[in-house]
Amino acid sequence: MARPTTPETVRPPIGVTRDPQANPKESSLTLERGLSLLQAVAESESEAPTISDLAATVGVSRAAVYRLLGPLQARGLVRREGSRVRLGLGVLWLAGRVLPQLRVASLPALRSLAEQVGATVHLTVADGSEAQAVAVVEPSWTSYHVSYRVGSRHPVHRGAAGRAVDLPPGGPRWVASNGDLHPGAYAVAAPVRGVPGLRASVGVVALQPLAQEEVGPLVLETAESVAEALR
Repeated sequence: MARPTTPETVRPPIGVTRDPQANPKESSLTLERGLSLLQAVAESESEAPTISDLAATVGVSRAAVYRLLGPLQARGLVRREGSRVRLGLGVLWLAGRVLPQLRVASLPALRSLAEQVGATVHLTVADGSEAQAVAVVEPSWTSYHVSYRVGSRHPVHRGAAGRAVDLPPGGPRWVASNGDLHPGAYAVAAPVRGVPGLRASVGVVALQPLAQEEVGPLVLETAESVAEALR
């Protein structure tokens, strides 16, 4: 008679000890509170928040705040100054990893658009009151085109790329400009939507007028492709 089989026990990887007391739900809640704590520190607009401030914001006890701060301090994400808590330099390291990842993820869609319209294409990200070009692709087959530098900055309220960043849903789908930033430069840009925490746009800039009815939908489609790549 065949012997009944029993489900095979899933073993942890070699070198990893499983905590018999670990509770996935509790771990998830702890992570959520830790992230809420980090966000509360980051969103403080005046003085650095105190332990009591953070406890009230996150909805936990002061003792819980101290426990949650431990791992964040160990990784340099926050630092304590007496009873107050500030962001640590580890946040700068994390922020520095964001733009290269945005650039790599967006390049295929940007390159496709640049080749299609024969003009320079860029991904622009809002940084406070400024807009910064974080990825630029120039067409390979044109005799001349706009040269646009990665890292270029301008006020977010000027130029198609900056103004497109905050286009409200249900309003215009793209923005066009003529000479807003540079005389003789024409641009069309559309917002990158649906990526939490990101204010960005995809734009085309050329030395000749752009047919909005043709270029606009292509820019919008590329912005949607970039958003999909970043989710």
